[in-house]
Amino acid sequence: MTRARLPLLLALTAALALALTGRYAVMQLPPGLWPALPLDADGMSVDQILLAFGTLPRGVIALLAGAALGLSGALLQIVLRNPVADPTTLGISSGAQLALVLATILAPDLLALGRWPIALSGAGLATALVLAVGARRAFAPVTMVITGMLVGMTASAIATAVTLSQGQYLLSLVIWNGGSLVQQDWSGVATLALLLAVGALAAALLARPLRVLSLGIAGAAGLGVNVAAVRLAAVCVAVVLAAGVSAELGLIGFVGLAAPALARTLGARTIPQRLALSPLIGALILSLCDGLVLTLAGAGGEMFPTGALTGLIGGPLLIWLLPRLRGSTPPGTEAAEGPAPRLSRPLPLLGALVAALVVLALVLVWIGRVPGGWAILDAQSFADFLPMRLPRLIAAAAAGAALALAGAVLQRLTANPLASPEVLGVSGGASLGFAAVIYLVTGPGAALLYGGTIAGGVVALLLVALYVLRRDMPTERILLAGIAVSAFASAVLSAIMAAGDAKSWVILAWLSGSSAAVTLPGALGLGAVALALWLAALGGRRWLALLPLGTGVAGALGLPLRLARLLLIVLAGIATGAATILVGPLSFVGLMAPHMARRLGLARPEHHLSGAALIGALLMLTADFGARMAGFPYELPLGLFASLIGAPWLLWLLMRSK
Repeated sequence: MTRARLPLLLALTAALALALTGRYAVMQLPPGLWPALPLDADGMSVDQILLAFGTLPRGVIALLAGAALGLSGALLQIVLRNPVADPTTLGISSGAQLALVLATILAPDLLALGRWPIALSGAGLATALVLAVGARRAFAPVTMVITGMLVGMTASAIATAVTLSQGQYLLSLVIWNGGSLVQQDWSGVATLALLLAVGALAAALLARPLRVLSLGIAGAAGLGVNVAAVRLAAVCVAVVLAAGVSAELGLIGFVGLAAPALARTLGARTIPQRLALSPLIGALILSLCDGLVLTLAGAGGEMFPTGALTGLIGGPLLIWLLPRLRGSTPPGTEAAEGPAPRLSRPLPLLGALVAALVVLALVLVWIGRVPGGWAILDAQSFADFLPMRLPRLIAAAAAGAALALAGAVLQRLTANPLASPEVLGVSGGASLGFAAVIYLVTGPGAALLYGGTIAGGVVALLLVALYVLRRDMPTERILLAGIAVSAFASAVLSAIMAAGDAKSWVILAWLSGSSAAVTLPGALGLGAVALALWLAALGGRRWLALLPLGTGVAGALGLPLRLARLLLIVLAGIATGAATILVGPLSFVGLMAPHMARRLGLARPEHHLSGAALIGALLMLTADFGARMAGFPYELPLGLFASLIGAPWLLWLLMRSK
């Protein structure tokens, strides 16, 4: 797309957003009856009050919030040097969500002060934890990205677990999570306007240092730039912007990712251009989405929040624009991050992981909780419980191994620390297929649920595979395609949750993960699939060794790039889909396990794959045991324990590595 078309495209988008919002305002009240300035509620009718203090501030706050998220995403992508970074990368939204959930349960009196201080405190604490780890490595991009993902996953898992346990009291929070722009006065507009003005001024002051920083830390330091200080300042500005929007409106996703990506697509190549154009595009995206919501509300009432619609529009839009995307922002490797350790003799470590897996499985079969407390099963009790426990153990271990294999393959394929099974969109597609069966079929059976889950995952995988078949498609664009598919699926699920239907809780429980309904044939089948995928991945170890070196080097060494990418992505997709069908979308194991294996010194592809699979199996076995025993006799979400077990371990590895 040429630069000459940029003003026309932005003007058309702005006109469409204005027309949609204006149409709703006209439907609400004819222009001749609109209230005059200054707005005085005492002299207005009810319709005039609704327009002056509801519709009009809503239209303005959509522009402000979209601009703030766009600017936040642009700053994060620049400072972290990663095209798939966005305001959710540092756990900002998840921290705000967790703080509000805990305040509602443990200290409801705090809500009298409003949601802003609570949400901002949660977001700030989550980001402070990320910054504390990042400070040990001069805020190196890869460290920041990995730590932020782990903190966000853990906070989200805890919030989901509490929501499930107290769902009847937290329905409003489920709706809030969708990101609603409903306004009752102009206070939110004033707050976000001030926030955006301060953020824009800070971004303008940081533009030149960030431009110098883009030359690399050695060159920037040589020119007198304090690398750590610039990174910290840019991250803090992005955090305040995103946290302010989350506190005021709820969780609005995808805008912070889509706006900078679209800015680059439309020709913004320099850092000042991206910082200037991303807020404008973000404002137009959110305003357009809210205009569509208002139009639909005028026809049949507002059924879902605006935040849910951002992915419905932005996901397909980003997929359409990906082939036209220009430029690249590689994650890179910096001296502050340091090389991962490399074991000269990895086989003893792999043997120890195998032994730990066997011992853990035997221990978890023999011990458990009874109404009187903990107990070691006798022979008769063991025989009685084995048919119930064995399928769960096999399914948990196989799912963990499959997800870890998928994550290891994707991280090597893309050389990107954010690559995980959920990035492919398979988990989101499978979740959407499951939800579709729940809503469209009365009393669906297990076979129908499995079929819908498989169909959703396959469709998502096919969409991403279409981009792999393009000859010159960079790996970062493959990640963006998967994220776009995931955003679309998440948007639909958020809309379903916000509707407040009783079926929403069935979907929410499934999303949190569980192996309770797994049968022995299903568990053995998943185990066979995991074994076959491990062997297939080992067969592609030469590809996985060459691809991280770059397409130029890999192609020069005779690697069939298109075929290798396609087969490896299909392999990761099958692994993710098979695990998701039986235990739910717990693909974050695929993010943690490969990093743990790499930090333990398993560097060669065959050792890395095997170690990741074993660590993934260990994580899921331990998580399944915790889910069954911690809340005995009730079962807690499997995803909560997988996060609580894996995330602290990986954070510890990141902090101790030099």
